[in-house]
Amino acid sequence: MRVAPKVELTAEQRTTLQAWANGRKTPVRLAERSRIVLFAAEGKRDIDIATALSITLAKAARWRKRFLLKGLAGLEKDAPRPGRTPAISKEAVSEIVRRTTQDKPGNATHWSTRSMAAAAGVSDSSVLRIWRAHGLKPHRIESFKLSNDPNFSDKLEAIVGLYLAPPEQAIVLSVDEKSQVQALDRSQPGLPMKPGRAGTMTHDYKRHGTTTLFAALNSASGKVISLCQQRHRHQEWIKFLRLIDAATPPGKELYLIADNYSAHKHPKVGRWLKKHPRFHVHYTPTSSSWLNMVERFFRDLTENRLRRGVFHSVLELIDALDDYVDQHNANPKPFIWTAKANDILAKVIRAKSAALNLRSV
Repeated sequence: MRVAPKVELTAEQRTTLQAWANGRKTPVRLAERSRIVLFAAEGKRDIDIATALSITLAKAARWRKRFLLKGLAGLEKDAPRPGRTPAISKEAVSEIVRRTTQDKPGNATHWSTRSMAAAAGVSDSSVLRIWRAHGLKPHRIESFKLSNDPNFSDKLEAIVGLYLAPPEQAIVLSVDEKSQVQALDRSQPGLPMKPGRAGTMTHDYKRHGTTTLFAALNSASGKVISLCQQRHRHQEWIKFLRLIDAATPPGKELYLIADNYSAHKHPKVGRWLKKHPRFHVHYTPTSSSWLNMVERFFRDLTENRLRRGVFHSVLELIDALDDYVDQHNANPKPFIWTAKANDILAKVIRAKSAALNLRSV
């Protein structure tokens, strides 16, 4: 009769096995394997261990042998398994990735799972798995605009410097206007959301006029100074600057970050700024309004209040905008700028280099 090999434990091994066997957070497989080895160390036969633990005889014998060969480490990890042979070869996968990123179908601007599956001779689901594994999304495209401002780096460093290290005893304000905000009224009332059904809204609408929201975001506190005007000329801009002047402590220097917009640089605006020397204006580079932190506030405003809003008049729209700003200021949370000027500049340089390479091809 064949006799199972004897298992002898050191004091340290026994303590570890008992902790694994009785631990509440021990994986079930590891706890079972620990009990097998502990029973084996007591001199029990494999058939007796299998009966006591309600497992197969082969499993009891396998983990006794694994422990004798590899010790405690052999119980913690399963032996590697070969797995199923991939149905699509590595070469075929590489070809699908190459065609997705470098080629286009003859009758479309981008690949779909069906068109790629037909071209590559595989299933739709296989194409989808390959795209997911390589992070490819041909149906999506992102827009960009590189600035051609000759003083881009200097303006970038100045603005990011104000965000990351503002001057002492000064207020940094990110200012801009959200122009042509429309008071849109739906042609029919929508239905509210209920369990199992999303809220509804008609695709067509009625226009009741527009307003322009001027906003100044305090980069330190997150509070917003706002003003609604019918137009957004230099006259309205000067009126908003006067409001900022009245709403901030008179002894504080004011550093304004504004877009490179003609109304902001009108000669009359320049004369007004000369009469108010505590105002220091830094203009964002051309095509770089993303550097203006107040755009983040405008995005939240659009998403949370305007996109699904229904307004029957411009006055109702203005009341909604003022109410949103008041609620924001009741519990303001500043937007934290983390990107350094050098990192942004490096990305812009890489983007320009890539654009030049594409043009030369």
